Amino acid sequence: MNSVTAHDYAWIRTSPLFHHLMESGYTLTLIRGRSPQEVLRAMGAKPRGTGEGTAGLIEADDAHRAEVDYDYWDESYVAGAFKAPGENGDWTVVLGFDGGLGMPCVETLSEGGRVVAHSSNGGKPIHFFHWFEDGELRTTFEGPSARDGNSPDELVPLLREVGFPLTPEGEHDESASVVDGKAAVLALAERLTGVRVTESLLQDATYELGLVPEQPAEKWTGLVIDITDAHGERLYREWTYEEIAAASDRARAEANAPVVITYNEPLAKDRSEHETGE
Repeated sequence: MNSVTAHDYAWIRTSPLFHHLMESGYTLTLIRGRSPQEVLRAMGAKPRGTGEGTAGLIEADDAHRAEVDYDYWDESYVAGAFKAPGENGDWTVVLGFDGGLGMPCVETLSEGGRVVAHSSNGGKPIHFFHWFEDGELRTTFEGPSARDGNSPDELVPLLREVGFPLTPEGEHDESASVVDGKAAVLALAERLTGVRVTESLLQDATYELGLVPEQPAEKWTGLVIDITDAHGERLYREWTYEEIAAASDRARAEANAPVVITYNEPLAKDRSEHETGE
């Protein structure tokens, strides 16, 4: 039985590679039963050859960034994929310096199998974990005590075993020891995949490279403001997309309307009398 815990991933805090991952923002995804080429095709990635180790992956991603002039708003990136042995056969490991956006098509790729992913958005304290099984998001969380998904409590025993400070009911345990949350997430991913992620595994792999395009933005249908102040007073307003678009059109029309300047005739007459001294 795999008994890995957060302690087994203590190496991440002294790893230059892990430091780069956290600074750049990354997504690390493990997919069972799919080849690297199949995964990159599902992601819509344009083949970019191969890269030797993370150095090759970083070099390819930097070259792409230079091509787009390091445009802050361009969310395309180069992902690298390789095979690794794990539970019930080979898994594909995908690493992307994507700012923690998350890999596309994970639900589809998990059909008939399993996908486990974790990410960070680069320097800011936002870190996600996702577990998909047979096309279904089973469990996802940023903090382990605030879980979501179709079976958010299924992993509670494993979460506790790898070191997360949770009660048997899955609530935050104030009396438990502090744990390195990212190390615990890596241990949890290994429990679910059987893939031991090490610095050398990532650094020494030969990556199949692919340029992942920007993903189309989801169409939004409305806006909701729901705020409760310190006195318990609640402000709730909801606007549809059509209402917001109509208001924007009115504001645009008013801004573009010609400015009409009118004069106060009596004041103008008084000014004329004053100037002539009458």
